[in-house]
Amino acid sequence: MISKKPKAFIGQPVPLGYQAGVGRGATSFTTRSDIGPARDVNDVPDERHRHVSYKKSSEPEVVQEVDEELDEDLNDTNYDEFSGYGGSLFSSGPYEKDDEEADEIFTGIDRRMDGRRKERREQRFKEEVLRYREERPKIQQQFAGLKRDLAQVSKDQWASIPEVGDVRTKKQRGASRAEKFTPVPDLLLRGATNTTISNHSIDPRTGLTTPFPGSMTPGFSTSSKMDLNLFGEEKKKFITVKLDQMSDSVSGQTVVDPKSFCTDLNSIAPQSFTDIGDLKKARLLLDSITKTNPNHGPGWIARAGLEEVTGHIQMARQIIAKGCEAVPNSEEVWLEATRLQTPENAKAVVARAVRQIPQSVRLWVKAAELEIESINKKKVLRKALEHVPTSVALWREAVKLEEPDDARILLSRAVECCPTSVDLWVALAKLETYENARKVLNKAREKIPTDRQIWLTAAKLEEAHQNVDMVKTIVDRAISSLLSNGVEINRDQWLKDAHDCDKSGSKLTCQAVVHGVLEIGVETESRKSQWLEDADTAVQVEALSCARAIYSHALTVFPSKKGIWLRAAYFEKEYGTRASLERLLQDAVLHCPKAEVLWLMGAKSRWLAGDVPGARTILSESFKANANSEEIWLAAVKLESENNEYQRARSLLANARESAGTARVVMKSAKLEWALSNLKEANQLIKEGLEKYPDNAKLWMMKGQIFEQQGNKPEAIVSYMEGLKRCPQSVPLWVLCCKVLMSQGEHTKARANLEKGRLRCPNSAELWLEAVRLEVSLGNREVAMAVMSRALQKCPSSGILWAEAIFLEARPQRKTKSVDALRKCEHDVHVILTVAKLFWTERKISKAREWFQKAIKVDPDAGDAWGYYYKFELEYGNEEQRKAVINKCVSAEPRHGEKWCSVSKDIDNWRKMIDEILVILASQLIPPSST
Repeated sequence: MISKKPKAFIGQPVPLGYQAGVGRGATSFTTRSDIGPARDVNDVPDERHRHVSYKKSSEPEVVQEVDEELDEDLNDTNYDEFSGYGGSLFSSGPYEKDDEEADEIFTGIDRRMDGRRKERREQRFKEEVLRYREERPKIQQQFAGLKRDLAQVSKDQWASIPEVGDVRTKKQRGASRAEKFTPVPDLLLRGATNTTISNHSIDPRTGLTTPFPGSMTPGFSTSSKMDLNLFGEEKKKFITVKLDQMSDSVSGQTVVDPKSFCTDLNSIAPQSFTDIGDLKKARLLLDSITKTNPNHGPGWIARAGLEEVTGHIQMARQIIAKGCEAVPNSEEVWLEATRLQTPENAKAVVARAVRQIPQSVRLWVKAAELEIESINKKKVLRKALEHVPTSVALWREAVKLEEPDDARILLSRAVECCPTSVDLWVALAKLETYENARKVLNKAREKIPTDRQIWLTAAKLEEAHQNVDMVKTIVDRAISSLLSNGVEINRDQWLKDAHDCDKSGSKLTCQAVVHGVLEIGVETESRKSQWLEDADTAVQVEALSCARAIYSHALTVFPSKKGIWLRAAYFEKEYGTRASLERLLQDAVLHCPKAEVLWLMGAKSRWLAGDVPGARTILSESFKANANSEEIWLAAVKLESENNEYQRARSLLANARESAGTARVVMKSAKLEWALSNLKEANQLIKEGLEKYPDNAKLWMMKGQIFEQQGNKPEAIVSYMEGLKRCPQSVPLWVLCCKVLMSQGEHTKARANLEKGRLRCPNSAELWLEAVRLEVSLGNREVAMAVMSRALQKCPSSGILWAEAIFLEARPQRKTKSVDALRKCEHDVHVILTVAKLFWTERKISKAREWFQKAIKVDPDAGDAWGYYYKFELEYGNEEQRKAVINKCVSAEPRHGEKWCSVSKDIDNWRKMIDEILVILASQLIPPSST
């Protein structure tokens, strides 16, 4: 036995004043076994337990005992969420010195934190109050302007105000018949004010006599009378004082920023009666601005604009007329005055303006615009040119009105007066003959040696007259001349000029500019990426010659880069001609003979053009450069099989199996025999292929599909099962096996097979989709919904699952589900296509067409989208729209899609073209309104 040593405190007496659990808020108690008969709560405590002082109350002399603290009010109204019942959480413990210091520290922290945020809080509160008052003005503020106008009401007008009648209904008058009052006339009130009747009662607050209004009061004489007009006068004086305070008492200049103030007032537009006060304030402030600073033109313009907005056009004209007198040298004021006047009076105003400011170009142009007849416009502009001969804007306006011969004479004078205007020199060169235009441009280069537009115009001139060699020479000389004159060559600016030249038809100038500036400012390491980016930019702005020139220059510098050749080939395929594409590809294979895709593009181009021998020649040459290339072998086989040369295709495949034996070559060989209905030979080739490549899933699928075509579905199931043992990760193989089992009525096996497939491929959306469709086909809609829920948890971003889930819902819930799908898969073609079909079911034709176009734009390779789009146009579109869909589909060359592949890979359609496959697919599709 192991003896345990007792603790040191066991058996020791209890310390003085000890209470068990007092630190946790507990209180001690005694029992009958301790002291005999139980004692009352108010008894004096045991002498061992001393009195403990607690936190002092507001009266420092009061000492709170423990028993008094325990006497708490446990009512719910006394409960605090933070402090509990009756006060602080720690009110039962002693309040010591360190507690007091802690309270002082926390109080100081709170005070400091409150001070740090005080200014920001007060500023935010002021802004909120101001915003609230602007949005919800008081009635007093709304009627402030009207009350201010009461100062102008005369005594006679007050006396002529009619008395208010009783507009209540008979029923309302009957209900309040007991409370009927008669309004007192103003004359009676005036008479009462003239009297000196006093009330001799004693005021209980002061003990003095309280006078009646108008009687003797301290500080007033007996002759003082109450007059309502005094209120208006005093108010007017008060407003005058306020407005005067806005101006500097020394210089008289306003302290209000006139520009910002007038700009804000330009946006004033009275929307309701609540704006009346604002309009009154605006008028007063603008009047103050024009009085304190009458030489400030924008103030007069803003004041007139305010009256125009409020509909007082005549008042606006009078105000702006005063502004013209106050600021006679401000063209903005004169232009505003011209704008506010009628066309007849505007001519007189602008005539006064040009006499006052004869150097103002804008006023002369406005005067010419006001003239209706062309001859009068010419007179005005010529008069203007006499006063301002160096104005380019006036010369332009004058030239626009002249015939070519007169314009040439006018421009000859214009370039003498404005020798630094490039536009005038260029315009003159365009009107001159070829020889004179060259002389004009030479003079322009002498006058303005730092401008590039003159050089570019010279290059365009030479190109227009077929001087091809001079174009590049001029551009090169332009760059060197500008550099010698200290002009920095801005590469982006020059490329933009090249884009403009391309759009204007100057192709050679565009190419010369590109070759001249493409390498300026580009680091050697980033030349390739920068040039490809420039080409993309040119394509986006439809400057195709510019893009072609960039690709040409890039290929000159990097002739062995396959990527640049491919980008250039795709560009020519989309925007060029077949001849330009073939020329490019011929150069490409010379520099990159190992690039199989370039050889194949050349052969396909020849084949599509109907030149089958030319395509064979290209493929034979590619064999020499790329011996035993699988792609080239298969391309040659396809060329021969598409042109009914089956024997040559067989021999090519036999040679390919010997020299470049791959699983794909074996598969293509078996497929050719299968398409030609040689099933025995196809099976033999598949058998040999599976011996060499047992892990190739496509060979197992072909074997099973051939058995299905022969009607031997049990053998097909066996083939699929054997393939799944070899290729358990092949999702299409699992799907094919499930479909065959379903066709045989073995639903349980099909479900189990899909479960097994999902264990092998847990994140395969296709297997989950097939499981949902299986349950739907069996009528288990609730089970299908449960499986779909699990599927979306496993594959939350799968578009095919969301697309199926939308139509799995009831019709009212489909819109909500489609919103969730778009939130998860915004750019998925399956979801977008499903939304288009939803609009189709609701007969929203324009919306459906818009979403179909969006689907084919997001993924042009999705054949199902093209099929449904064509089906939709067959139902709602016209012949032109259907042809457009077919042409776009042929250009896109789709290769994927569940329903598309079911048609395109059908052995009966192995020679069908894309447009034919599209028509067949559309005929097999069911409109969504029928599902």
